[in-house]
Amino acid sequence: MSKGKVIVGLSGGVDSAVAALLLKDQGYEVTGVHMSVWDPTSTVPAGASTVPKRDACYCPGDTSDRDEAQLLAQKIGIPFQVLDVSAEYSRAVLDYFSEEYGEGRTPNPCVACNQKIKFGALLDKVTASGIAFDFFATGHYVKKHYLEKEKRHTLAMARDTSKDQTYFLYRLQQNQLEHCLFPLGDLLKTEVKAIAKSANLGVEDKPESQNFVNGDYSYLLKTPSLPGSFKTIDGTVLGQHRGIAHYTVGQRKGLGLSSQKPLYVLSIHKKDNVIIVGTEDQLAESQLTVCDLSWMATDALREPRQLSAKIRYASPSAQATIFPQDATHATVRFSEQQRAITPGQSVVFYEDTLLFGGGIIC
Repeated sequence: MSKGKVIVGLSGGVDSAVAALLLKDQGYEVTGVHMSVWDPTSTVPAGASTVPKRDACYCPGDTSDRDEAQLLAQKIGIPFQVLDVSAEYSRAVLDYFSEEYGEGRTPNPCVACNQKIKFGALLDKVTASGIAFDFFATGHYVKKHYLEKEKRHTLAMARDTSKDQTYFLYRLQQNQLEHCLFPLGDLLKTEVKAIAKSANLGVEDKPESQNFVNGDYSYLLKTPSLPGSFKTIDGTVLGQHRGIAHYTVGQRKGLGLSSQKPLYVLSIHKKDNVIIVGTEDQLAESQLTVCDLSWMATDALREPRQLSAKIRYASPSAQATIFPQDATHATVRFSEQQRAITPGQSVVFYEDTLLFGGGIIC
């Protein structure tokens, strides 16, 4: 007897393929869907990276991943369909990416893509195409958890903490989480690869997508970024930068400045087109303001709460107290100083291993 109908987002990689295989073996009726995000009418200016690379999510042409996803569906023995979400992707991810860099902030396109495309527009397209489904599954390394007292769904860190992806999913809403399945949450990456190899899927050694784009991303920026001044905190001009969109807080390489000590980007100011640089010790801060809050384990935070927080995916968690200001803003104070707090990135909160919520560093 079938456990229900499941749509699995097939990227062409090992994780989503094994997720689909496991669900089929568990008795679900599985259909694989692949989302096409590259608009074939788009043009890439000369000099920009134009060759599709395996470790990029967005690149000119995504037919190789599409073809591999289709081949995987055939090997697993499930129906397969390609759905074009390029228009939605352009609005929700590419426009956001361009606007944020234009404002001197560093965006996180993966967070936006998960909320608005993978768990949003893609499922809208599935429904519009007439494919019936009870659940949606992906190859993310996360665990789904239900809080009985709060009557809310949340996520917990994966067993393989080195692959945990809760950080990228903190903006998912209750209606999105309700029908989600995450088959890989209790598996190590090595176990996933072993399953793929045993099933002769042929993708156990395929490189993972590590970047949003490869190389020069300036062709995605709709507004030219004009040259301006590098300055120290005291206002001393040290040189000229290429445009604020080419820099991020904490950056050291590529500044083109000479100094007795290495210099880093401390802050970016769009209004006067100035980038403030300084020494590494000047990057440390113990407080930030977060906006555009999105809570998962609660409907709202009404009083200060001690949680752990990550200011970027690769950063370790740090103890912090969150002081709510209103429904969308809060002040976050860390017990220890953090390096290179970056406006535009996400700060994500945890209670032990449970994902509590997060927001955008502003």
